[in-house]
Amino acid sequence: MVVSMTGFGRSKAESERCSVTVEVKTVNHRFCEFHIRMPRQLLKTEEKIKKKLGEHIKRGRVEVFVTLEGEGVVSRSVHIDWEALDEFVDNISEIKNRYSLTGDLEIRDIVSRDDIIHIEEKEAENDELDMLVLSAVDEAGHKLLEMRRHEGAALQKDVLKYISLMSNHILRVKQFAPDVVEQYRERLRKKMADFLAGDAADDRIMTEAAFFADKADISEEIARLESHLSQFNEILKVDEPLGRKLDFLLQEMNREVNTIGSKANDSKIAREVVEMKSLLEKVKEQVQNIE
Repeated sequence: MVVSMTGFGRSKAESERCSVTVEVKTVNHRFCEFHIRMPRQLLKTEEKIKKKLGEHIKRGRVEVFVTLEGEGVVSRSVHIDWEALDEFVDNISEIKNRYSLTGDLEIRDIVSRDDIIHIEEKEAENDELDMLVLSAVDEAGHKLLEMRRHEGAALQKDVLKYISLMSNHILRVKQFAPDVVEQYRERLRKKMADFLAGDAADDRIMTEAAFFADKADISEEIARLESHLSQFNEILKVDEPLGRKLDFLLQEMNREVNTIGSKANDSKIAREVVEMKSLLEKVKEQVQNIE
């Protein structure tokens, strides 16, 4: 089954105290590479997040965004500097007495002083939050994989279309190949006969012609190309990451096509070679998106 490396998955998990939103986006990459953005309090969960997503993703650049909301995200506590408060109240009383001032000290005069009273917020850490995050990560991974499989089905359809066209071009090359060898042998025999002006034995001429004609024989390249195509189709049926294997086969096919073009030295086969190279380039573009 073909799986694309491009996809997106989003999930939200909630409890009475907080909610977790996880978004996962993947694009093409040679390996499996994670980039996770999340609150500091979840850093200890990073490896668990990677492991969980690894159940759904084998290859690609993976971008993960985790956001937290709710009261359970942070804990708050009030801190009072009693010594500073005592000193502040005493100083206010002394000022009033020294300068015969009137007015009462209000509570708002105290709570507005950050150096005396301040609220400390601390990011909460608990197992419930970790479980909530991993649950959202797992669901987002499932949705991501579903999208990647859907995209993969479209990729497979295009690839199979191009491979089918490749088979047609190979069939035409096979039909042209025997004539190319015979024509090459005949041209070479004529040139050698003209060069030697009939002085050499006919057996020698035919031996030399056969030797050079054999160098123009492309039957082995055609056979290997057909074998690669057959293997390509079989790999597409396997339920595992396929991209690297398919990319390697494409390199081998391209090498055989180039050899056919250089050995055949025939206009009809040259046209087929151009078409095959164009198709292989299209397949390569699609394969680069396959996991």
